[in-house]
Formats: sequence, structure tokens, C-alpha cells
Amino acid sequence: MADKKVIAVVGATGAQGGGLVRAIVNDPGSGFVARALTRDVNSDKAKALAKLGAEVVAANLDDAESLKRAFTGAYGAFCLTNFWEHFSPEKEYAQVKAQADAAKQAGVQHAIWSTLEDTRKRVPLTDNRMPTLMGKYKVPHFDAKGEADQEFTKLGVPTTFLLTSFYWDNMIFFGMGPKKGPDGALALTLPMADKKLPGIAAEDIGKCALGIFKQGREYIGKRVGIAGEHLTGAEMAEAMTKALGQPVRYNEVTPEVYRGFGFPGADDLGNMFQFKRDFNDLFCGARNPSVARSLNPGLLTFEAWLAQNKSRIPLT
Repeated sequence: MADKKVIAVVGATGAQGGGLVRAIVNDPGSGFVARALTRDVNSDKAKALAKLGAEVVAANLDDAESLKRAFTGAYGAFCLTNFWEHFSPEKEYAQVKAQADAAKQAGVQHAIWSTLEDTRKRVPLTDNRMPTLMGKYKVPHFDAKGEADQEFTKLGVPTTFLLTSFYWDNMIFFGMGPKKGPDGALALTLPMADKKLPGIAAEDIGKCALGIFKQGREYIGKRVGIAGEHLTGAEMAEAMTKALGQPVRYNEVTPEVYRGFGFPGADDLGNMFQFKRDFNDLFCGARNPSVARSLNPGLLTFEAWLAQNKSRIPLT
């Protein structure tokens, strides 16, 4: 144990961080041990990670000093934010800066920062193809992350910038799965036209991150995009039809309609899907499933993910 390198994992009880902690503890030959960072070390999820063999440490993204303590002595750090907890890009940026500062002070040798594109580089605020949100963003939960990349760069933190994809798990936890219409038939609603949506099993993100850490310095300073598959809405609906044993149709809507659905974040997500649709070659090109598979040979396809999770998707 003493000669193993410590990876400090932010958001260890969440989807990405939890996946990385489990990937580390399930791979005792990796040369790494997991230090799971969480606000509440007494939560059921935190206790479950401790039971697996992870070191569970209290840290809060809004408390810079707690991050510095938690990163101390770590070889690597997996850094992320959760926009959907607070819906504030400014808070998200501050949390990224706190993580970069902590990584620098602790002398972390390899940080992985789970980021996304700053869409304003392609769709300036003056571009009216999609509405500007919160006064200065096009896709708030993308833009602040992308803008905050510079916090790692300007401090000289050895960093891999990890571009993730749409979690298929959003169909379980985020209400984005197929829904029954007035006729009782299931429909998957997306504003993607006939374009492909890069997707991935959330658990595979952590496994890919471990694959990056295993490669030593190879990916430091690089942007690495990962996906399990690139699928159109129609292809996803077809796969779900087979898995669920009942028809699922692809309900294509416009981004304008999607933004008007009214749930918290609908405008942000409507813009996000429009960005993915309108810059599809660029967005898909940055997320190569073969790269993800090289990092994580057990990478799931959508069909394989459905086989494991179809019973967990609420069909209401």
C-alpha cells in the first residue's frame, strides 16, 4: 500500500468520481489507491466507498483550504464540478479555480480536469442562432467549464483535459428517457434532427480516467474526448425498442420547442443539443470511441448498457 500512488477524486459519491474510485479499487494491480473526496463522509455512498477500500476524506469545493488538505500527498487528482447542483456558472468557475490552486500548491503530478467546450468560441454572444443565457453564456454548463481550463494552464498544473459525452444514465436519473405519449406509445424526445449524439455509460468515464492515469505523462497537456458510441435519435430509439420489448419512436423536436419545455435548465439543454447538432462533425470528432476503448477495453456500447440498465429506466 505504501508504494502506491494516491489519486484524490473529487465528487467521489457522484457518477464520474464514483466510477473512478470503483475502477481504482477494482484494479489492485494499477499502482494507485483512491482517496475519495466528499462533503459528507458519513453518507451511505461515502460509507460504501470506504467499505470497498477507498480512503474517504472530507472536502468541499466551496472551501479552498479543505481541497488543499485533501490534495496534499496525492500523485494525481481527478477534478470536476456539478453545475446542476446550483445552476451558477460563476460558482462553477470559482470551484474549478479552487481545485487548480489546490493541485498547484499540493504539487500534484497529474490532474485530470473533466471539462467541456466553451461554445462561445463557435457561437459568439452576438450570434442569434441560439439565445444568450444569463447575459453572457450560450450553453452555461459548458461555457464556464471550458473557460476555466485556463486556470490549470496558467498555473502550470500538469493536466489532461477530459471531454466527456452525454451520459446514457441521464435516462435513469435526469428524466431524459422515453416517455409515454397520449396514445400510450413511448417516444424519445431530442432536438438533434438526424445528427449523431456521442454518449457513454457514466461508469465508463471513471474507467477511462484510470486508463489515462495509467499512461503516466502521455496525456498531460492534451485534450482527450471519450464516448461509447455515436448514435442518432432514431438509432437510440431502435436499440431501446429491442431492449424494452416495446416500440420506442424518435420524437424529433426543434431546439426552440425543447427550450420551451419549462423544466429547470431546459433552455441550457436546448442550446446544448443545438450546439451538438449544428457542429456535429466537430463535436463527434473530438470524442472518438476507439480512444475511449484503448483506455478502457471494457467500454460499453449503448446496446450493452441497455442490457444492464433497461429495468432502471422509468417509462412514465
